[in-house]
Amino acid sequence: MYNIFMSKNIKFGTEGWRAIIADEFTFANVELVTRAIVNYIRNTYSEDMPVLIAYDTRFMANKFALKAAEIVNSLGLNVLITDRDTP
Repeated sequence: MYNIFMSKNIKFGTEGWRAIIADEFTFANVELVTRAIVNYIRNTYSEDMPVLIAYDTRFMANKFALKAAEIVNSLGLNVLITDRDTP
């Protein structure tokens, strides 16, 4: 498990998460954000619907998406992940 307390600040802009890969955009921060999203989903939507995770063509995007999918699944929600980049 990643030490989420060592994560840097996470900043969101109008087009989503603003970060440099391996600096602020890390697996630890992906875990932190994914857990927050799962909490939001649980409080806002039915847990019967799957969570869809897609990714773009940026470096290691598929690895970050897979990590997010593993976390969502480990927290008990059904998850679907695209098999290729799907911006």
